Amino acid sequence: MIQPTASPNGALWTPSARFQHQSRLKHFIDHLFVKHGLYLRHYDDLWNWSVTNLDDFWEAVAAYFEIQFHTPYQDILIRPRHGMIGTRWFTGATVNYAEHIFRNANTQYPALLFASEKNRLRALSWAELAYQVGALAQFLRQQGVGAGDRVVALLPNVPEAVVGFLATQSLGAVWSSCSPDFGTASVLDRFGQIEPKVLLMADGYTYNGKAINKLADLGTLRQGLPTVQQIIWVPFLNPSALTPAGVILWEEVIRTPFTELVFTPVPFDHPMWVLFSSGTTGKPKAITHSVGGCLIEHLKTLALHQDVHPGERYFWYSTTGWMMWNFSVASLLVGATLVLYEGSPAYPDINRLWQFIEQAQITHFGGGAAYFLACMRAGLTPGKTTGLRSLRTIGATGSPLPPEGFRWVYESVRSDVWLISFSGGTDVCSGFVGGNPLAPVVAGEIQCRLLGCKVEAYDEHGEPVREALGEMMILEPMPSMPIYFWNDPNNERYRNSYFENDPDIWRHGDWIKITDRGSVIIYGRSDATLNRDGVRIGTAEIYSAVESLPEVADSLVVGIELPDGNYRMPLFVVLRNEYALTDELINKIKQTLKIQYSPRHVPDNIYQIAEVPYTISGKKMETPVKKILMGQQANRVASPDTMRNPGALTAFEHI
Repeated sequence: MIQPTASPNGALWTPSARFQHQSRLKHFIDHLFVKHGLYLRHYDDLWNWSVTNLDDFWEAVAAYFEIQFHTPYQDILIRPRHGMIGTRWFTGATVNYAEHIFRNANTQYPALLFASEKNRLRALSWAELAYQVGALAQFLRQQGVGAGDRVVALLPNVPEAVVGFLATQSLGAVWSSCSPDFGTASVLDRFGQIEPKVLLMADGYTYNGKAINKLADLGTLRQGLPTVQQIIWVPFLNPSALTPAGVILWEEVIRTPFTELVFTPVPFDHPMWVLFSSGTTGKPKAITHSVGGCLIEHLKTLALHQDVHPGERYFWYSTTGWMMWNFSVASLLVGATLVLYEGSPAYPDINRLWQFIEQAQITHFGGGAAYFLACMRAGLTPGKTTGLRSLRTIGATGSPLPPEGFRWVYESVRSDVWLISFSGGTDVCSGFVGGNPLAPVVAGEIQCRLLGCKVEAYDEHGEPVREALGEMMILEPMPSMPIYFWNDPNNERYRNSYFENDPDIWRHGDWIKITDRGSVIIYGRSDATLNRDGVRIGTAEIYSAVESLPEVADSLVVGIELPDGNYRMPLFVVLRNEYALTDELINKIKQTLKIQYSPRHVPDNIYQIAEVPYTISGKKMETPVKKILMGQQANRVASPDTMRNPGALTAFEHI
């Protein structure tokens, strides 16, 4: 039924007939033929069917993966009268995300593998995982945690974070996590919005061979999160150290007696977790996804678009503060062994992760595009020096991987590996475009638009275009779109984030080109959102920190994607009259951002300017400045009639 995709000139990899035949996507297509009489010759046929028959497609996905509904659904899809916000899926159905993970429990493969800069590789069996999840769930239950309550974690990428998430999900409670490299102000800006009952916190983390202690933050977090009734202390840095007063030790918690691991069914659209994505104004957006929406989306993407099979080992280098941590945990849904690594990817040297892949016999490895480019520039040839015999796929995300990055993978890692360039975001905790096991890999191109994702490129006239640069738009709802933003009356921030121009079209903020072959090229952000190493950073956070300094009167920051795959984040400051931009002040600004927020918030360069350009309505003109720094002329990026201070833009032409 599946015809080999015609390989365009320059294909770096083409799936063999055997590879296609054994793929889960091919099996799904055969299933559609047998069960539904659908004859779909090519991937394009399948994609067209999936986005024009949403009800039938998502019902078929639910049936194919045998999603367990404790109560049956009544309607697959109910749309509101106007717009996408408020779309409801599988109404009446109840499910539990953690229950679907533990369906894969077995004695043949471990559930987790873990290593760090300070810990050797170790395995956690499914029985051990179930025991710890059951004990923690019982402890949380004793603290009064139930469906809808929030459990939050300030943990490195360790097994305790996975246990915490699964225990929270088993109860129908809501999870949220931050990486410990976030400053306390950044953590409080996030967790403070959702009023958690329980906090899981580590004593610190390691990075580049250094131990970073977080004990000093405990009191600040306790005071800043008054709804927290219990703090569970995870002694990652120093297990033998004295336990701080007023907390309970992890080891004591997982000794909590329980009879069996039980799962609380919740409505399909029940909140699952809160992910944070910062905007240009206000506190970080508390993006809330549904249990059922993420369940069905993750099954589809990991099985059909990344071809993850039971027993394979799945590793995506991440922190607990990036949505790729949540997405990688979902690999347990499809029967994979989840692999975790905590620490720097370049300690003791940049070969570390490649050595870890060989040591852990990883099947699927993913990371930020910036990491692969750093390896390329360092002249690494891990395929020759390490072997990597187990590796079947490499995933790249976070920023566009340029053609030379693709070529480096095939020349220096493995010529027969499937490179999956994947792009989506915190907004859906998944991808919009990504891998296709039936299609070739072409340098610089993402293979396809994902099933059920009606992605188009729109020109300046609001018309869909092919083989031309356009804005990425999503024209149909997806189950894993946010159900709401936490504490967002009337969905105002939600609407302004994606639907400001049209309630029926999700504007994602990327420049893309869709080729005649159906592949996608992403050129970078079309808006002012900062996106460093795949982590979105709100300009509002940077302004809040920088403009709190007595020397700084005003500021503006932009992020610029360069053609070679690099990313630059310059900061522009207006200083008060008595100050000058000295090295001392530059270091002070950088340290303030690092301490209050995270190392990713630190700009590459800091420049002094006379004034920040503003619109008449008082908004900082970040996008026009970005366009000027990418080579456009000031008189072409904004009309002087729309500006409060028209002359302010021209200064950026000389930077």
